[in-house]
Amino acid sequence: MKKIDIALLIARVGIAALMLTHGIPKLLMLFSESPVQFPPVFGMSAEFSLVLTVLAEVFGSIFLLAGLFTRLAVIPLIGTMLVAALLIHSADPLSAKEPALLYLTTYLVLFFAGAGKYSVDYLLQKRMIAVKPARKEKDDPTLAIYQ
Repeated sequence: MKKIDIALLIARVGIAALMLTHGIPKLLMLFSESPVQFPPVFGMSAEFSLVLTVLAEVFGSIFLLAGLFTRLAVIPLIGTMLVAALLIHSADPLSAKEPALLYLTTYLVLFFAGAGKYSVDYLLQKRMIAVKPARKEKDDPTLAIYQ
């Protein structure tokens, strides 16, 4: 049991669970009957900005919990945290930007390190290698991206 895989599991599940506490209220706001109170960005409407944020924060976090398509799942989350830190809170003090920057840091680690051994990504990659004819695991560079 590698310590790095346990650390990636803790980071992935922890950050996904914490982000869901931000995403689920936004999801409820999206489906409520009251007018959307959300900042519009890049010329998009408040509603469309909210939809994109919900997709990233809720569905990206669900993928992270499972460790499924981890590197792809963190890309919209990275973008969302960049927008939050650099646009939404641009005039605010660092203390207001700090949560977005902390999430961003963890998402960047997961983007570069991958999901680790304890993930659906790893199981799928392992299964794909077993199905391929007579190919050595060490010669397959695609496995390295999930470890």
